[in-house]
Amino acid sequence: MEKILQFLNDAKTFYLATVDENGQPRVRPFGAAAIIDGKLCICTNNQKPVYQQMKKNPKIEISGMVGGQWIRLSAEVCEDERRESKAAMLEAHPTLGRMYSLDDGIFAVMALTSGTAEICSFTEAPVEIKF
Repeated sequence: MEKILQFLNDAKTFYLATVDENGQPRVRPFGAAAIIDGKLCICTNNQKPVYQQMKKNPKIEISGMVGGQWIRLSAEVCEDERRESKAAMLEAHPTLGRMYSLDDGIFAVMALTSGTAEICSFTEAPVEIKF
């Protein structure tokens, strides 16, 4: 899992895909991931459509690139509502403090479960990581 986190952090921006209420795929940029209590986590604003889409259908995919490599990650998400998890995400990514605070009522941490990631390139065999 550390390898996945390192890749996402190195990418700086990665792309999260969900499905909207009409079955239309939706992709948007994300930039914060952390390992919290042994789980890979991302965060968002609970007022955004992406949050509602993840709550309705927890299956997501993430993709990102670093140099000549890319990652494809499939997982399910579940919300981690604990204050400690929000604090850990804010500590891992201090710039999030410009948008969120522990008790603002909008900051949502989502833990990824049942996941598989592939790190690929055109020159090497894919590396598969299950978590």
